[in-house]
Amino acid sequence: MPEKMLKFVNIEKQMPVKRTNNLRTEDFNEIYNRFVNDKAKEQSSRCSQCGVPFCQIHCPLHNNIPDWLKLTAEGRIQEANELAHSTNNMPEICGSICPQDRLCEGNCVIERAGHGTVTIGSVEKYITDTAWEKGWIKPVKVLKEIDQSVGIIGAGPAGLACAEELRKLGYKITIYDRYDRPGGLLIYGIPNFKLEKHTVERRTNLLKESGIKFKQDCEIGKNISFEELRKKHDAILIATGVYKPREVNLPNSNLKNIFSAMEFLTASNRKGLGDTVKNFDDGTLNASNKHVIIIGGGDTGMDCVRTAVRQNAKSVKCLYRRDRENMPGSAREVHNAEEEGVEFIWLSNPKKFIGKSQIDSVLVERMQLGKTDSSGRKKPEPIPNSEFEIKADMLIKALGFDPEDLPKLFNSPVLSVSPLGTIKINLKTMETNLPGVFAAGDIVRGASLVVWAIRDGREATIQIKKYLDQKNQKDTKVA
Repeated sequence: MPEKMLKFVNIEKQMPVKRTNNLRTEDFNEIYNRFVNDKAKEQSSRCSQCGVPFCQIHCPLHNNIPDWLKLTAEGRIQEANELAHSTNNMPEICGSICPQDRLCEGNCVIERAGHGTVTIGSVEKYITDTAWEKGWIKPVKVLKEIDQSVGIIGAGPAGLACAEELRKLGYKITIYDRYDRPGGLLIYGIPNFKLEKHTVERRTNLLKESGIKFKQDCEIGKNISFEELRKKHDAILIATGVYKPREVNLPNSNLKNIFSAMEFLTASNRKGLGDTVKNFDDGTLNASNKHVIIIGGGDTGMDCVRTAVRQNAKSVKCLYRRDRENMPGSAREVHNAEEEGVEFIWLSNPKKFIGKSQIDSVLVERMQLGKTDSSGRKKPEPIPNSEFEIKADMLIKALGFDPEDLPKLFNSPVLSVSPLGTIKINLKTMETNLPGVFAAGDIVRGASLVVWAIRDGREATIQIKKYLDQKNQKDTKVA
């Protein structure tokens, strides 16, 4: 084994330096400073190069993590970048926002042995950021153009990944998206302190330079019909994601100052991008000087609580019906939020919203954990006579997302969906019940991680190519 590796015994785990709480809560910049070259090499050298790399196995993209850690430790950053890009269309984005503590780092062999995980996400981001700075990342060069086109609905991670892979093969690609900027949740749903927007914009600009066309502010079923789109392209990929917020059916849910997470985060992100945001400027979607309550313990909830802190809320409290060990969000994000002054009220559940025209407070009941439910976690149950009241000037619901009614939106009632509203596909071919129409990402699997969406987009490429090859052969025979 090369001497450069296996240094986890002598070198301790170290994350990039985190900015102090009082500084980082004053702006929306990323909270971590970047690794410098020597530190990235040092931390990469801690990798044990184990025979069965659990980090790679537990990565949805099966990134070649031990190999690019070894290359980084040896100072071969350009090769490490090429290897990282061979399995991932957005390594620096995954390095920033993946819950590594639940995936690669959480399953690191030396972490299980008590030596502290290799800081995989930070090294991944360092590799790709360096590649951008050095000019190693170039637009796609198509060697042979193919006279077939694919229309992709949705400019989120699944659609972008599929578009890039199909373009590499020579297909003509057009992405249709209802928002004014490409990127989906990467642009409007994730705050700058986790993912700076220029990181997303340089990716989408690269795809434009690669010959991929973007049709923004384009709603399927409104600006162009779904059937017209099918006639225009040889294949279609539906990669819309899921945006419909889950609701909480409680008394007085119609009070003012109760918002969905996406309303709140989109307003904040648009403001950061320099847009005029009326509902933010007039104070409606601005947490400044307010007592803010967020309901939900997932990653979106963590984005909301930390955004509210940066908007100078008077207080920020997060209600979650289970305990810390059973919450779905990243433990690292919870820790960051607590450092920034967020108060987590574990084992609590809203029972009633109180107010006349707008919310004034929330009636909350204490919970206890009972038997394990279908999710594999213990089911929360209310404790009788345990209610208490919390003041609230603004309440944000971060309870997850469901699919919108795409057959209705697309005016295509024949498009088959599951009882949950997700699009039904043939799991082997990723094709819907409509010939030549494929689907990938959250609109198929439900609300999930960006890394899973990228994987789905890449796998859709393989199936779409098979379909187009067969279509081309049939057309040739007919001719």
